[in-house]
Amino acid sequence: MTGLLVSLGSWNWLIVGFVLMGLELMAPGVFLFWLGLAALLVGGLSFVTEPSWQAQILAFALFSISAVPLWRRFARPRPGEGSNPFLNKRAEALVGRVLTLEKPIVDGAGTLRIDDTVWRVSGPDAPAGSKVKIVEADGASLTVAGA
Repeated sequence: MTGLLVSLGSWNWLIVGFVLMGLELMAPGVFLFWLGLAALLVGGLSFVTEPSWQAQILAFALFSISAVPLWRRFARPRPGEGSNPFLNKRAEALVGRVLTLEKPIVDGAGTLRIDDTVWRVSGPDAPAGSKVKIVEADGASLTVAGA
């Protein structure tokens, strides 16, 4: 076993690194990638210097342990960046839009076509063709006001 550890050279680390990255492609989980990257870094480091096998194992452990927390820190989305506050809240995303009625609102109730969906609306009576602004969303019903 010690003979194997002593013989760890640059090429062995590079091969191990590429094998780990290949395994990551077959079983994605973004864990083996970082171990493979650590092995590649140790392989590159051992091309430049001639570290002992103990130093190589230590460098691999340090690179492996530090890679995942660093990635999590930089990959974490910042507040308000890349997030959609209206995800799963489609009706709330419509509040504030001004649209034209295709059919009149009669006795405070009617329908409004928005893109490819017909919504129930409530609000003051208005003839077809008038502009309305969506002021509130409650489930599948919208409240409108004259715009």
